[in-house]
Amino acid sequence: MSHILTAFPLQASYFIATLLLILGLKRMSSPRTARNGIVWAGVGMLIAVAVTLVYLPGISNLVVPDGSAQRLLLILFAVVVGAVPAWWTGRRVPLTEMPQMVAIYNGLGGGAAGAIAAVEMYSGRAYNGSLAFPIIAVIGALFGATAFGGSVVAFLKLQSWMGSPRIPGRHFINGILSLAALALTLASIHPDWVSGLNLSVDALVSIFLGVSLILGFFVTLPIGGADMPVVISTYNACIGLAVGFEGFVVQNPAMIIAGTIVGAAGSLLTVLMARAMNRSFLNVWFSGFGDVAAAAAAGGETRTMNAMEVRDAAATMAYSENVIIVPGYGLAVAQAQHKLWELVQMLQAKGVKVKFAVHPVAGRMPGHMSVLLAEAGVPYDLIYDLEEINSDFANADVALVIGANDVVNPAARNDKSSPIYGMPILNADQAKQVLVIKRGKGAGFSGIENELFFGPNTHMVFGDAQGVITQMIQALKEV
Repeated sequence: MSHILTAFPLQASYFIATLLLILGLKRMSSPRTARNGIVWAGVGMLIAVAVTLVYLPGISNLVVPDGSAQRLLLILFAVVVGAVPAWWTGRRVPLTEMPQMVAIYNGLGGGAAGAIAAVEMYSGRAYNGSLAFPIIAVIGALFGATAFGGSVVAFLKLQSWMGSPRIPGRHFINGILSLAALALTLASIHPDWVSGLNLSVDALVSIFLGVSLILGFFVTLPIGGADMPVVISTYNACIGLAVGFEGFVVQNPAMIIAGTIVGAAGSLLTVLMARAMNRSFLNVWFSGFGDVAAAAAAGGETRTMNAMEVRDAAATMAYSENVIIVPGYGLAVAQAQHKLWELVQMLQAKGVKVKFAVHPVAGRMPGHMSVLLAEAGVPYDLIYDLEEINSDFANADVALVIGANDVVNPAARNDKSSPIYGMPILNADQAKQVLVIKRGKGAGFSGIENELFFGPNTHMVFGDAQGVITQMIQALKEV
């Protein structure tokens, strides 16, 4: 009877936490309700953690002689050690560095799932009972450790601390690592199968986890930075599945449900990101896109870009009827979103109709530009995605491109030799006049030269986005 009284509030709390997580994720699907959705999901996770500590104080696998009270103190200490820096970095990290923060926090989730699996395997609990438990534990460890290793590389790339080196025979190396990981996965499911190797369970598990980490590192290492949105969403899916698998092992329904939801959402997001680039999942991970792009850029001929003064660009927009703005990562780097909204408000006061066009893979992670504009207070009804606004460019007087590159490159439509050929783009080149704010004449993040910059109806306004838009605002005051 006492067991039932204890289990009921625990399971009921998990149910409430799961419901809040699902509703929170649903609300995150719209910019209008995303902030509220984050709060709902956060409250759900807080409830799940709190009731776990209250009703299952003995869940820790740490060996402390004095009993569960000391174990609970260690758990609370670990929570503080993780929560304080996360809260501090979450509040201080600028939006331009949000992608790498997402990458590393995703990775830590995978590392946590891998650590849970490791503890269950080292202790032998994963091998008690049916064969299903070690299978689930080992697969979860594989996903978690591989995602952790790959997420660290993604973080280093996005932080510009690591490039995308060309590794001779990388497919062969990755193939060997994959086969080794598969063999160790099978061996770790039932250590008795490899008893002839004279390896202890601890040694076998350690080698398995090490190879999984290295596999994630080497698979991600050659991938170009322009493909990081797909990489991050893929690892997000893997981490969700890893958490769900380990939830089965430790019999925690909150982990099972939350992990499954995150895994499904990450998988769908990966498909959508790859589709937005008109590339298959395998092409993103194994094509060496960054190398192809760099080679294409290196072989291009030198051409001239038509420049325009800031004052002339401002006047052009002031006397237009329809202006479409295409934000890119350069806007985020310059932290010019607030100045841009001020500029838009001034144009609207002069009777100009202004819209924002956001490509699905603009920025460094999914939804990056939408978050950037929302932070500046841009109304959601002014923000349109690719399918909604592409047909409007032909009737636009001006398309203002700020720091965007591949997502407006006409080579995706016209040049079959281009690495991005077939990728759906925003049709900015079809506007009557195109104004591009750009810091310099170099290629974008992917290394591909943008045909838009050399178009007959394109004028470049060189300079940092923050400075250029500030000058535009001043010029509009004088028009």
